[in-house]
Amino acid sequence: MWKDVTEQAALVRSGEVSALELVDAAIAALEGTRELNVLVNEQFEAARVAAAAPDPDRPLAGVPFLLKDLGEPQAGIPEYLGSRALRDHVASVTAWTVQRYLAAGLIICGRTSTAEFGNHCATEPALFGRALNPWDPELSPGGSSGGSAAAVAAGLIGAASGSDGTGSIRMPSSCCGLVGLKPRRARSSFAPLAGQGLDGLAIKHALTRTVRDSALLLDVIAGSAPGDPYSAPPPSRRFVEEVGADPGRLRVMRLKRPPFPGTPDPRIVAVVDQVARTLEELGHVIEPGLLSFDPEVMRRAISVVHAVDNAGTYNWLVEERGRPPEPDELDPVTWDMLKEGLGLSAVDHLTAISDLHAQARLAARAFESADVLLCQTLNVLPPAPGELSASRGSVDAFFDVEFAATGVTAVPNVTGWAAISLPLGEVDGLPVGVQMLAPEEAVLIRVAFQLERALPWADRHPPAYG
Repeated sequence: MWKDVTEQAALVRSGEVSALELVDAAIAALEGTRELNVLVNEQFEAARVAAAAPDPDRPLAGVPFLLKDLGEPQAGIPEYLGSRALRDHVASVTAWTVQRYLAAGLIICGRTSTAEFGNHCATEPALFGRALNPWDPELSPGGSSGGSAAAVAAGLIGAASGSDGTGSIRMPSSCCGLVGLKPRRARSSFAPLAGQGLDGLAIKHALTRTVRDSALLLDVIAGSAPGDPYSAPPPSRRFVEEVGADPGRLRVMRLKRPPFPGTPDPRIVAVVDQVARTLEELGHVIEPGLLSFDPEVMRRAISVVHAVDNAGTYNWLVEERGRPPEPDELDPVTWDMLKEGLGLSAVDHLTAISDLHAQARLAARAFESADVLLCQTLNVLPPAPGELSASRGSVDAFFDVEFAATGVTAVPNVTGWAAISLPLGEVDGLPVGVQMLAPEEAVLIRVAFQLERALPWADRHPPAYG
């Protein structure tokens, strides 16, 4: 399981390893590390059945995989979304992206823990308890894709799916030492249940250990489903073909400070500075710069979008269950968000969307003088449990605390840019993610692979699991 998905697929194709041997290895690893608390649903027997007769014509035939238990429903399989209100819920449809994963030959072994409805950058749902960080069990693996991150980082699986609304792929990737690519807006589909997520803030992809795996899995889910409200421009070629391609001489803007209030750990800043020097040695031009937008307006608009989304989820829960959720069936942060959302007007919502679009245009000015923006993924090392999941009494206060820790991660969700976190450093034995932002994924994949070769991370594993 320490091999990446690309190599696992090659082993199956060559006949060196059978699909069943791979799946059994994943199941053994998952069963042997239950202390990490990453799985909320096991599909071990179904996985073994699928592995007994894989289709050799599929590119990832026989490779085990995990799905985040949010936005990736499978018909007939329990789906909890991290919520006690859905403890008995079974999905009635299969997500378009899950269909794409299955069509590629991936074998689903289970579903990973997430924050309730993906509401915060931690993975501590009351329904299942907190997932542990394999680098240090006293720290958070991040979120909301924290179960997926911990599973991949501990070598239990080659890759796992995730989703990202304000950093929920990149944040846990930084906490757990992984590659976390947030694709550009509309690169994949939310069909059949939705046309978009969080008014366009959210996007799906995967958490991996290598750049080539991230590119390969993006090829699997890239595209739009019939009826989608909009789609991303198609790439000029497959994303996996960008791995190893010459990025040319890039103009890299080294962000001098994050836009939202918060003080970055100077040791993390030093890691980013080292990466900037490495990029310069690789022939790129590094210039300092800032993002120009109103952080208070952007943060408030994000708060409104999340509140409205939770209000919509509340109404769906009432319809789905035939009754409102009890007070103890939702986490305090969810109650904060949905109560505010139910009190907002249609004009409040429309204003927030307009504000997001306006701030995105202001932020996009950065690319008049740069091809890539460079910064830390997080301002902090992996936080302790509760630091980013506690109720603050209001949605605004909640995101003030989150953004002080996550720095820039929400910005590309607003603008629709692609963004990637790479595990390019360590502080006190903990992984540190460095983030790059660009309008499209291709340039990020090219330069990320350059950095993977210059500053390799493949042999760094959590001491207790490596």
